Amino acid sequence: MDFKQLEVFVAVCKYESFSKAAKELFLTQPTVSSHINNLEKELGTVLINRNNKNLTLTKSGEILYNHAILILNNCKKAVYDIKEYSEKIEGIIDIVCSSIPESYIIPNFLNNFSNQFKDVKFNISHYDSKSAISEILNERISFGLVGSKSNNPQIEYIDLMDDELVLITPLDVVLPNSNGFIDIDLLYSLKFIMRKEGSGTKDLIINKLKSNNFDTDKLDVIAHLESNESIKKLVQSGLGVSFVSYISCIDELESKKLNIYRVKNIEFKRKFYFIYSRKKVFSPLENKFLTGLYKYFNIKR
Repeated sequence: MDFKQLEVFVAVCKYESFSKAAKELFLTQPTVSSHINNLEKELGTVLINRNNKNLTLTKSGEILYNHAILILNNCKKAVYDIKEYSEKIEGIIDIVCSSIPESYIIPNFLNNFSNQFKDVKFNISHYDSKSAISEILNERISFGLVGSKSNNPQIEYIDLMDDELVLITPLDVVLPNSNGFIDIDLLYSLKFIMRKEGSGTKDLIINKLKSNNFDTDKLDVIAHLESNESIKKLVQSGLGVSFVSYISCIDELESKKLNIYRVKNIEFKRKFYFIYSRKKVFSPLENKFLTGLYKYFNIKR
């Protein structure tokens, strides 16, 4: 068993694909397959089930994966320590974000961190809040930023920022309101553009409305989208209205491209969270990233 075999094995586990692992490691797919076959022959066991549509680990594969992650992390730590000694910090930070943090929260921090550590690169993937947690737990990604919180004891949640959802309408659609607040029953008469399933934004909207005895099945939903930016554009075009994050529409409000309203007696408050797996063993670079995040957002550890 050698380092390259473990690196290939972990990449296959990460992407659940021989071809994607090959692309990540700049190898051919036959080379990746050869490394896995040789590793299985050396250990005398099957590590990966290849019969299913998606590759899965056998029990032996799960055991090796846990050890391989530690071995590779220790190797990264050794490289990091040497480079830190020579006053050079470099590497790649893997982050998964839901749409609002990806567009409106993380960019300024990454720019700040990059200015301090110019040899650090970032690999940012977009997932909804539920899928982001899955990526973190499977250790395909080190860190995440999401807009909803689940009751998963394996996930560490750090409160990052407060936000609220507001109702946006086209500029020429003025709703009956009292100081910017509308009656909840008015929502039945509107055409809605909603986020797709899995979105923390949609979950909050539906749960809040239901808790106030509002029949969400009667909402007239004309479209479902993944992109918050696309939703705002469609609202501006006059297609419908939508609930969106307040921090995501500040520019449109200041430039008077949209109207915003709040619903009487309902607070669509929420938080954005920085998440990671509690069983994750961080590399020194990842620890440096965490320290920078705490400092930037003024969070007490």
